[in-house]
Amino acid sequence: MKYAVIAFTRAGSRYAVRISEAMRERGADCEAFGKGKEAEAWGVHPVQESLRNWTEKEFRECDGLIFVGAAGIAVRAIAPFVQSKASDPAVLCMDEQGHFVISLLSGHLGGANELTREIALLCGAVPVITTATDAGGRFSVDDFARRGNLYLDSLKLAKEIAADVLEQRAIGLYSDFELCGPIPPELSCQKRDGIGISISLDETYDPFPRTLHLVPRIAALGIGCKKGTPAERIEGLVRKVFQENQLSLHSIGKVASIDLKKKEPGLLEFCRKWQLPLVTYTAEELSQVEGEEKFTESEFVKQTVGVGNVCERSALKAAGRKKLLQGKVAEGGVTVAVALQEYKVYFT
Repeated sequence: MKYAVIAFTRAGSRYAVRISEAMRERGADCEAFGKGKEAEAWGVHPVQESLRNWTEKEFRECDGLIFVGAAGIAVRAIAPFVQSKASDPAVLCMDEQGHFVISLLSGHLGGANELTREIALLCGAVPVITTATDAGGRFSVDDFARRGNLYLDSLKLAKEIAADVLEQRAIGLYSDFELCGPIPPELSCQKRDGIGISISLDETYDPFPRTLHLVPRIAALGIGCKKGTPAERIEGLVRKVFQENQLSLHSIGKVASIDLKKKEPGLLEFCRKWQLPLVTYTAEELSQVEGEEKFTESEFVKQTVGVGNVCERSALKAAGRKKLLQGKVAEGGVTVAVALQEYKVYFT
């Protein structure tokens, strides 16, 4: 995760530095900036360019922006760049005396509400969260999707569900996965009419007349390919395999392969297109992977890369499992296998 904090006064810079240090301790990439003539003396990175240009860059590159100053400054700075709750970063505003932290933008999907609570606790401030479901202590489907790393297929339906929740109308719930712990009172597993939520890897299944699909990103996709294989050929086989298994492509959480392929252009292009992380393993690591079924080994592949099967072994390694959902499928110099990470549904 990448964050940027910007302050406009000496007092505000103290909080900017405190926030950036705390975020880095938690493993995030976070820098403290200052906009003002004496910014360098405040112990932050001075911003020499216009606030608009700085905001445009950070808005595009960061997961969250934190303005330590007047809310009006923050609103005017981000206004030209706001596009969609599905893509906008979290934006927060904190007064320079550290009294209040306000969630301004992308409260749910962007994580601004949760970040607001974290920073308020860190600085001893009061969190100000104005989204209706949070203010009323009610279930929020987009916040649930973000926390659970679920793909949400319709912002329009999510908005309608939020409106129904506020009007105290029951929302249907269907899940292919075990439901653990208490279920929010706004959701009903018995309701099958009207609008509802489906938690499934199959994005085409509609258990309700109007279904919002939430897809867990739990599929580990193991890929092997010949040198120079184009991304289109890789994606073609992946689409075919996922369609045959009734899996949404949005269920892919990571792509895995052997380390010899970590710079393979076609594989990297496929991962960039779908915004997927690529994890790679050495031949020795893959040779130690155990599966419930015998791997489809190739002597030629073993002589070439040091292990007889790349896709199945890397899929299992990435998923942390011993059972494949889909064994090796080969076509056009590409091999694909799929394993699923363990998953259960928790609402709290």
